[in-house]
Order: sequence, then structure tokens, then C-alpha cells
Amino acid sequence: MKAYQYLAGLCMAITLLSSASFAGDVKVIDAPFNPVRLQGSGKLTWWGLHIYDASFYRGATFSSPEFALDLRYQKSFSGSSIANRTIDEMKRIGVSEVQAMSWGKQLATFLPNVEPGQSITAFYSPKQGTTFYYEGKQIAQIPGSDFSKAFFGIWLDPKTSAPTLRADLLGQSCAPPLFNEAC
Repeated sequence: MKAYQYLAGLCMAITLLSSASFAGDVKVIDAPFNPVRLQGSGKLTWWGLHIYDASFYRGATFSSPEFALDLRYQKSFSGSSIANRTIDEMKRIGVSEVQAMSWGKQLATFLPNVEPGQSITAFYSPKQGTTFYYEGKQIAQIPGSDFSKAFFGIWLDPKTSAPTLRADLLGQSCAPPLFNEAC
């Protein structure tokens, strides 16, 4: 069993440290998880353009209620365009227009412009809601599970517009308990 744990840990370390800039992000994710576990990763493409790489992390076990999503952008985007796309995707999975617009205004106040290679990481904790990081630095926190379910649902809800990416992120495991999804 120890050999398996060592091998699994070594594989995780190689995966996570394959990019020096990415290693800093893992520290942000690792601190609340202690230790962090990569559940799955994939990339989003749109009309053949590579938009971002996504990595989905869980705590010590995949049944842990805490999780994080790291998006490493491959194209430049303004913070307002990210907020607008977030609103559209929230509405797609069933969030009301009024609620999506309210959350979109809030997101637009802190989402940064991104350049290729930069990342935005969102961490969910039932006690704190969603905490956002840009390049490893905390930029905002939105309390409550309603926002968290809508935001992370963009990638993890069965109604996502990117079902292949969802499958890649979840891997062979289930969605977090926040989604109350039978597995």
C-alpha cells in the first residue's frame, strides 16, 4: 500500500509541477485541502481555438465537500468578457436572468483581464462559499452555496455546454456533494 501511495504521490507531483508557474497555484489550492488531489483535467476549445486548460481538485477524498477549479487561460480576455460569458453559462444551466445579472455585476467588479498563461482559481468551502484567486492572490469571496452551485455548475452540472470537459474534470469519480447528484 505504501508503494502505491508513494507512486500516486510522485505522479501527482510530476503532473502538478510540470509548469513552474502552475506550482504556485497548487500552493493556493493545497493550503485549504492539505493535501490536494487532482480529480481531473481537460481543455476548452471553441471553434478549434484553445481557450483554457482546466484542472479540478478535491481534498483528501473525492467525497470531500471542498473543491477547487483552476482555469489557465490560453487566450487574452477582459474581465468583463469573462463575467459576461459566466452570466450566459449560468443562465444556460437554469439560473434566472435576474439572479445571473446580479452575480454578473458582482463578478465584473473583480475579475481581472487575463493573458495567455495566467490563471483564475476558484475554491469552494461550505463555510465560506467561493473564494477567487488570480495568479495565486485572493481577489474576492462570494458567500453562500447558491452562487457556488451556479458558478461551478458551468463546468460540473450535467447541463453544461461542455460535456466532454465535464467528463474530463470528473474523471472516474462523482461531482461534489454540492451538486447532490447520484453517482
